[in-house]
Amino acid sequence: MSREFSQVGVVGLGTMGAGIAEVLARNGISVLAVERDDAAIEAGQAHIEQSTERAVSRGKLTADERFTLLDSITYATELKALGDADLVIEAVPESLELKKSIFATLDEICKPEAILATNTSSLSVTEIAVATGRPGKVVGLHFFNPAPVMKLVEIVRSVVTEADVVEDVEAFAQSLDKTDVTIGDRAGFIANALLFGYLNHAAAMYESRYASREDIDAAMRLGCGLPMGPLAVLDLIGLDTAAEILDTIYKQTRDRLYAPTPIFKQMITAGLLGRKSGRGFYSYETPGSSAVIADALTPVAGGAVAGARSISKVGVVGSGTMATGIIEVFAKAGYEVLFVARSEQKVAGVIAAITKSLEKAVSRGKLSEEKRDAALALVSGTSSAEDLSGVELVVEAVVEDLAVKQELFATLDRVCQPGTILATTTSSLPVIEVAAVTSRPADVIGMHFFNPAAIMRLVEVVTTVSTDSAVEATVLDVTAKIGKHAVRCGDRAGFIVNALLFPYLNDAVKMLEAHYASADDIDTAMKVGCGYPMGPFQLLDVVGNDVSLAIQRTLYNEFREPGYAPAPLLEHLVTAGRLGRKTGKGFRDYS
Repeated sequence: MSREFSQVGVVGLGTMGAGIAEVLARNGISVLAVERDDAAIEAGQAHIEQSTERAVSRGKLTADERFTLLDSITYATELKALGDADLVIEAVPESLELKKSIFATLDEICKPEAILATNTSSLSVTEIAVATGRPGKVVGLHFFNPAPVMKLVEIVRSVVTEADVVEDVEAFAQSLDKTDVTIGDRAGFIANALLFGYLNHAAAMYESRYASREDIDAAMRLGCGLPMGPLAVLDLIGLDTAAEILDTIYKQTRDRLYAPTPIFKQMITAGLLGRKSGRGFYSYETPGSSAVIADALTPVAGGAVAGARSISKVGVVGSGTMATGIIEVFAKAGYEVLFVARSEQKVAGVIAAITKSLEKAVSRGKLSEEKRDAALALVSGTSSAEDLSGVELVVEAVVEDLAVKQELFATLDRVCQPGTILATTTSSLPVIEVAAVTSRPADVIGMHFFNPAAIMRLVEVVTTVSTDSAVEATVLDVTAKIGKHAVRCGDRAGFIVNALLFPYLNDAVKMLEAHYASADDIDTAMKVGCGYPMGPFQLLDVVGNDVSLAIQRTLYNEFREPGYAPAPLLEHLVTAGRLGRKTGKGFRDYS
C-alpha cells in the first residue's frame, strides 16, 4: 500500500456508518465521524458503545481495547472537519442527489491526494464521481451489514478510477481483515445484483399466496442451508430500503425481475417496514427487535393434523440414492417399508446400502444397535410392483422422466387398493400430469424429499387442483412423524426451492458470461457477503450443469419470463460435456 491512511473520515453514523467507524477504530485507525447534528452524533456514538460493549461481554474485546477504540473516534457536525483526512468513506442514505452533494463538498474541502469512497450498495459510483473534480480518486467501498461482523467488502472501480487508487484501497481493505472483491460499476455490484432478484421473487411468491411466509423461509433455510429465509432477510434490510435498491437496479438494467413487486408499495405505505417498525412480513416484539412474535398469520404448532388417515405400511419405488434414503427414513420412524427395485440384485444392493448407512450411524453414536436392528427388520424388497397391493402409501423415486413416471403411476393405479396414496418425489415435473394417467387423481400428491434424504429435513408437499384435502393432511402428518419439516405449495414448476434457487444461479452464470466478475469472486461475494454455505458456481458443479439446465428450461417454459431463459454459457458447458464434479469438469476443473 503506497498511501498511508492514518486518518479516515466517515460521513454518516447510521447503522452502517457507525459499524464502519468501529471497524476502522478496531484496527488502530484514527477516525473522524461526521453527522448532520448533535442528536445524530449521539445516536451513532450510542450504537458504537453498545456494539463494543457486546463485544466485551462475548470476549471479542477486552475492556482496555474497548476504551482505546472509543478514544480513537472523534465526532463533528461539519464536513470541513475532514480537511486533513487521507480517506473519507461516505455512508449516508441511498439518495444519489444527497451523495453527489456531499462528494462535491468533500472535493472542495479535502486535500487533493485524498481518496473519496462511497459505501453505496446500488447507486452508480461513476455518477457520484463526476460530481467532483477528482473522479479518478473516487471509488466504491461497499461494506456489508453489520460491518464489524461481515467480512466482505466490494471495491467498485468506475471507468475513470485510477489504478493505484484501486490497489491502495484493496490493500487497505485487507489490512482491516476483510475479504475484498474488485468489480466494475454496475447496478447492484455482485451480491445485491444476485440477492435482490431472489428476494423480489420470494416476495412475489408470497404476494400470490402460492406459499405462506413460514413455508417460503423454511424451504430456503432447510432446502438450501441459507442462514435466513428471504422474507426474514427483507424484514432485516427494511422493505423501504429493499424497494429503493430494487428500483435502482431496475432503472439501470430495465430487467423486470428487479421491478419491485407491488406488495412492497402496499406494505411501505402501511408503515410495515420490517424489524425497524416492529412489523413487516413478520411481527416483532418491539420496533428494532429481532424477536418474532405470533400474529394472526402464525400457524398453530404441534398436534395431530386434522383429517389425516392412519398409515402403517409404506411402499417405495426405486433403488437409487434418493429412494434408498427415503426407505431408511421411513424405517427409522417405525414404518413397515416394502420397496420395489428393477431386479433382485438391485434389491440386495439397497439392503446393503441401508445397512451400511445405519452401521455408520451406530458407530457415530447417533443410533443405538437396537434401533438399527428394528429399522432393518421393517425393510423388505421385491422386484415386482404387483407386491405393493397391501401398502397404504407409495412414494415413487425413479428417474426424472415424465413418461417413465406416468407408466409407473398407471401400474400403481392398477395394483394398489382403493384409498392408497400415490406420491411422487419429482423436483420439477408437473404432478398433475402424473395424476392424470390414474383413475384416482385425488389420491396423487407430490412429496419432494431433498438429497441426501436421510439428512435433509425438508419435504415439499405439493398438491394439485385434484388432490383431496385428506390426502394432503395425511402426507403432512406422515412427514412430521418421520422427523421432516413439511412446506406446502401448489403444483407449478420448481415448487418453492427450485423456483427461487435456479433463477439466482442462472443470474450468476450471466454475470460470469458478461465478464463482470470471476467465478471465484462471485462465489466469495455470496459466501462471505450473504453467509451462503456455497457460492453459485460451487453449487452448480455439485448439482450438475445438465440438471441445472433442465430445471431452468422447465421454469422458462412454464413462466415464459425472459429473465428465466437459460444463460447461453450454461448451455455451452452442457453441450461440451462439462457437467460439473461428476465429469471432472464444469465451471472449474476437478482432479
